[in-house]
Amino acid sequence: MAVSEEYAKFVEDQLSEFGPVDMKRMFGGIGIFREGLMFGKIGSDIFRLKVDETNQKEYEENGMKPYYSEKKKKGMPYWEVPQEVLEDRTLLAEWAGKSFEIAKKAAAKKKK
Repeated sequence: MAVSEEYAKFVEDQLSEFGPVDMKRMFGGIGIFREGLMFGKIGSDIFRLKVDETNQKEYEENGMKPYYSEKKKKGMPYWEVPQEVLEDRTLLAEWAGKSFEIAKKAAAKKKK
């Protein structure tokens, strides 16, 4: 699940309208964080954002599917970002904002 530096930099640049993010190498990929919460990830030069029932339809309408871990034999709540969204910084900021809200909601549930 290697990630090229060039692709990681591209994603970080595209997220500039969303605001500052922290990118941390983990498990052979990169986790993308804001305020300490992971809302996105890059693996094998594929950018994914966190998805739940509030934004899943947008991904499905664009033909995207959730990440599936062969090793763990289960799906994860991260879906590939459509190329046209990744290339549009304003639209990407909207999609990233939704994923960040999902990450905040998940963190609040864990605290209960």
